[in-house]
Amino acid sequence: MTEFLNWLNGEIIWGPPLIALIIITGIYVTVRSGFFQVCHLGYIFKRTLGCILRKDHVTDENDKGLLSPYEAIATAVGGSVGFGNIAGVATAVTTGGPGAVLWMWLTAFMGMLIKQVEVTLAVYYRRTDEEGNPYGGPTYYMEYGLGEERHWGKKWLPLAFVFGLGIFSTFFISASNFTTSEVLAQSFGIPQELASLLLVVFIYALIWRGVKNLSKIFVKLVPVMSLGYLIFGLVIIVLNIGNLIPTIVSIFTQAFTGTAAMGGFAGVTVSKAIATGMQRSVYSNEAGWGTSPMVHASSKTRHPVEQGLWGSFEVFVDTFIVCTITALSVLITGEWTSGATNATLALNVFQNNLGFFGTVFMTATMVIFSVTTSGGWYVYYEATLRHLAMNHPTVKKWLLRMFKYFYALPPFLLTLYLIHVGDLSIWTLVDITSGIPTFINVFVVLILSGTYFRLLKDYKARYMNIGTLEDKDMPLFYEDKKKLEKAE
Repeated sequence: MTEFLNWLNGEIIWGPPLIALIIITGIYVTVRSGFFQVCHLGYIFKRTLGCILRKDHVTDENDKGLLSPYEAIATAVGGSVGFGNIAGVATAVTTGGPGAVLWMWLTAFMGMLIKQVEVTLAVYYRRTDEEGNPYGGPTYYMEYGLGEERHWGKKWLPLAFVFGLGIFSTFFISASNFTTSEVLAQSFGIPQELASLLLVVFIYALIWRGVKNLSKIFVKLVPVMSLGYLIFGLVIIVLNIGNLIPTIVSIFTQAFTGTAAMGGFAGVTVSKAIATGMQRSVYSNEAGWGTSPMVHASSKTRHPVEQGLWGSFEVFVDTFIVCTITALSVLITGEWTSGATNATLALNVFQNNLGFFGTVFMTATMVIFSVTTSGGWYVYYEATLRHLAMNHPTVKKWLLRMFKYFYALPPFLLTLYLIHVGDLSIWTLVDITSGIPTFINVFVVLILSGTYFRLLKDYKARYMNIGTLEDKDMPLFYEDKKKLEKAE
């Protein structure tokens, strides 16, 4: 079974078809948008980070939505910035070598536009439930974008089914509990089973009061945990500054030559570096995965593209800042050749460079990242369940209640299995569950990209003084467009 799953992951799911699809879609939307993520990077920061610093991210009361843009980005970052940035990136280096980092960066560069497109589509095609709250995501733009606008009829259903199956497979297969309980056990000498159970308690305490309460928690936790990790990661890099230039050179050269065996590192080929870098990029920043658009779809915003800018900002912070700090700290210290893997490698880096403080800090960071990531994913699952039972309020209420009761148990059971029975890498399972929905979602994003470019043209004319506004009364949300068509 182990050999089969490794083959399925490496040759089929994360084989040439998915890698080619991500690259083709990323290049297409980047070129057609005029390299928007480069030419207008300053504007993206102005409308995202600038709004946070100026504290003017509170939207107009007439803007439609459940969450403010900042609450949405904090919740989405809470779901993406987490153990994947630490244990995931550390694993990328030990699996794909230094060259995997360059492919992670290149994937994130394209991902800034892919995520902007998928967030824009999620906001545009979102629907309002019986309580007046908007929800959306890939299954929504499959139904309304493909099913209605593209006249696919019911042909969108198989895509939505496979996508939803991939998303909910992560309900049973998640790395957060295993990797974090591993760090807790190693740091404080407690059984990993007990550490895993403690995480279950923390997660239930976090999710119990719903999406709105989660967003308020993330607004406070995410900036603090991210900033602290960046500061001490930079301290480690400074302590080993003499190795910085050779480390950067190795990232660029070994991305195209592969990496020879050294120390506890077995050596890899170029194809392995490419696949590993892309896997960890998608798993970390979730660009193309179709997950965080479910949160962004509930945001209050004046224009779908405006929220899409937050998607680009999310990828930039997640990969080019947080993941880069992890990658450099692991490489610059030489720990990546020690034979340690997973979260243990990241813990060793902080422990060996910052002593006892590094151990405590990394452990606390991993716990916070794990809990916020699990909370962010709870929002994703809830959005999918709401769409599944959209026309059946009683069924929806029952589904959401039962899901809340059982949410944190499968990762706990998986951890127990891996501790006592499993001989399979947790990251093989994780890559399989992320690859399936990513393939479906990126394919749909490519098909519906015309809607994004129409909205982008309108947004640039309205708010960026670029081009001519062709129709000032154009409906900015699909729901409004349908109401207008019915009225006529």
